[in-house]
Amino acid sequence: MSNLTNRFPNWPMATESEEKELLETLYSNQWWRMTGTKVKEFERVFAEMHDAKYALGVTNGTNAIDLLLKSFKVKEGDEVIVPAFTFISTALPVMSLGAIPVPVDIDPVTFCLDPEKVREAVTERTVGIIPVHMAGHLCDMDRLLDIAGEFNLFIMEDACHAHGGEWKGKRAGSIGDAGVFSFQQFKLMTAGEGGALITNSQELYDQAFLYHNVGRPFGDKKYQHLVEGTNYRFSEFQAAVLLPQAGRLAEQNQRRERNAQILNEEIQTIEGIVPQGRLEACTLHTHYMYMFYYNPGKFGGISRERFVEMLNEQGIPAYIAYAQIHDTPIFKEFAASLDDSYSFPNQLDCPASKKVAEEVIWIHHRALLGDEEATRGIAQTIREIQAGVAARI
Repeated sequence: MSNLTNRFPNWPMATESEEKELLETLYSNQWWRMTGTKVKEFERVFAEMHDAKYALGVTNGTNAIDLLLKSFKVKEGDEVIVPAFTFISTALPVMSLGAIPVPVDIDPVTFCLDPEKVREAVTERTVGIIPVHMAGHLCDMDRLLDIAGEFNLFIMEDACHAHGGEWKGKRAGSIGDAGVFSFQQFKLMTAGEGGALITNSQELYDQAFLYHNVGRPFGDKKYQHLVEGTNYRFSEFQAAVLLPQAGRLAEQNQRRERNAQILNEEIQTIEGIVPQGRLEACTLHTHYMYMFYYNPGKFGGISRERFVEMLNEQGIPAYIAYAQIHDTPIFKEFAASLDDSYSFPNQLDCPASKKVAEEVIWIHHRALLGDEEATRGIAQTIREIQAGVAARI
C-alpha cells in the first residue's frame, strides 16, 4: 500500500509573503487594530472578495456569531433555527444569550439545512436562521430567503467552511443579512485563530463594531461606552498573516474543485463509499472537507473509527463527522434547563442528521491541494483497504 504522507501540502502554508507581512507589522510598532493598518486593509480585501460592503475582523468565528446575535437584538427565550448537524459553535452563542437554538434536520445529500424542515420548525418565537454551508457546499439560499421573508426572520450565514464559495454566482456570507467566517488552524484561510463577519448593512456593522470594541465607537477619545460590549478585537499580526492567503484563495478553491471532481469519479466505483452530493446552484464548492458515507459492511465490518485510523496511517488526514448538536452533553444539559412547558418544534427528530453523524467521514482540504496522482491515490488506498479485507475473508 503506497503511503501518501508526503504527497499533500502542509497546512497552514507559510511563505515569504507571510514572513514579509509579519515583519512589517513587527517593526511598525503598531500591533493594535486601532492604530495599525493591516486589519483595516484585510477587512477591505475580505469584504471585496465576498461582494460585501463591510467586514469586521474578530477573535474567532464563534465570537462573530455572538456579535451578530447581539446586533440582531436576540433576547432570552427567542428561537434561532440551526442545523442539527454542525459544529457546536453554531449553537453555543445562542445558548449563551439565553435564547434557544432549534436543531433542524439536513438534506441527506448535501448535508445542508433542509428548507422544508426549516419551514416546519418556525414558531411565533423564531427570530432567525443560521444556515451552515457544510464543508463549503452552500445551502439552498433561495428557499431559505423566501422563508425568512415570509416570517420576517434574519439570516446569518455560517460560512466558516466557505471562504469564497458561491450560490448562483453570489458569494458566501453576502446573500443573507450577514455572514461569519473562521480563521482557525484547519480553515481555508488561517491565522491559527480568528474570525470575521461581513454584511451589506451599515447599521449591523456599526452595532457589531461597538460590541466588539467594549462598546466604544471608532475614534472615541472620551470613553463613551454606548453598549455592554467586550473585547473581540482582531490583531495586526492575524491580519498580516491572512493578507497573502487572500491572494491565494481563488486558485486554491479552483484546485480543490478539480481534485474533488477527480476523487468523486474514482470513489463512485467503490462499494460502501458515497460522497456528499451537490446542487447545481452551488457554483463554487470550497471543499473545506471532502465528506462521504462509509458502510462498514462493505469493508469486512471495520468500524468507522478504525477505518479513519487506517487512512491516517497511510498519510490521509481523515476524521469522523461531528455529532448532532443535540446529542452533545452541553446541549442535553441546556435542554434539561428549559421550562418544563417548552418542547422543541420538531421534538429533535432529525434522522438525516443522525445518519450523517453516525456514518460520515471527512478528509481535510489540504489533501485536495496535491497533484492529480495524489488525489487518485486516496481512492486507491481505500480500494486497497477493501481488497485486503476481502482477501482475509
